[in-house]
Amino acid sequence: MRAATGGRTEFDVDAPNMQQVLARLSAEFPKLKPLFDRGLSVSIDNHIYRDAELLPLAANSEVYILPYMQGG
Repeated sequence: MRAATGGRTEFDVDAPNMQQVLARLSAEFPKLKPLFDRGLSVSIDNHIYRDAELLPLAANSEVYILPYMQGG
């Protein structure tokens, strides 16, 4: 994902949920969209989620976007 953002790894995004975070990042960095479309896991405030698009985010939430991880 780093290559799709020109090497940037941290962003401040004002959004009410992950769906909006991903939309705003995709708009700013179009190369991220295909990566997001493959599937993601996200860590929101130290909890990992697979389907978190509509989870509400607090103004100070810390979010990590990860390639989709399957349990095993």
